[in-house]
Amino acid sequence: MSSEMMSPALEKFVQGIEQIIQAETDEHIITKQVATLTESFLQDKSAIPENMKQPNPNKYTLYPLYIDPENRFSIASAVWDVGQATPIHDHQTWGVIGIVQGAENEVHFSIPAVGKQPEQLEKRVLKTGDVAICCTTDQDIHQVSCASSVPCVGLHVYGANIGEIKRYMYDAKTGERKEAVTAWDPIPQ
Repeated sequence: MSSEMMSPALEKFVQGIEQIIQAETDEHIITKQVATLTESFLQDKSAIPENMKQPNPNKYTLYPLYIDPENRFSIASAVWDVGQATPIHDHQTWGVIGIVQGAENEVHFSIPAVGKQPEQLEKRVLKTGDVAICCTTDQDIHQVSCASSVPCVGLHVYGANIGEIKRYMYDAKTGERKEAVTAWDPIPQ
């Protein structure tokens, strides 16, 4: 979404993230501060346009709300329809999520040894209004699924252009990892 199309709330959110990443280099501090900013942003019920809350019946979607021109961060609307889930994956960057609608299951995994199954570390359910740090580069493997009877819409902030960054998907049984790019989905009209 170009800056001319941003709502005042999104523009303020973007400016806040810019200030944080200009002042800090420690991703653990950045994610805590971005999480606090995300809590405030989610108070605006029109923060994400309705067309960016639309599920795709074939797969989860990742709509670009904002991509920093220098690729220092990106903001996405991530939508899972009922019954949809991601593969086990990493991000290769930090991330913060806030739930706009519905609920999401998030399961964190250990980095698997070659030929070994990823080990489940933590499981949590995030509900509308919840904000969480989903990843830092030292703990970055998880799986996400819709945990509600309505599509789950999440606001995701990442420390890179998540629609272009090379990252990995992990086989749940063997731990084998495959490089992938989760490209941005086209925004519905």
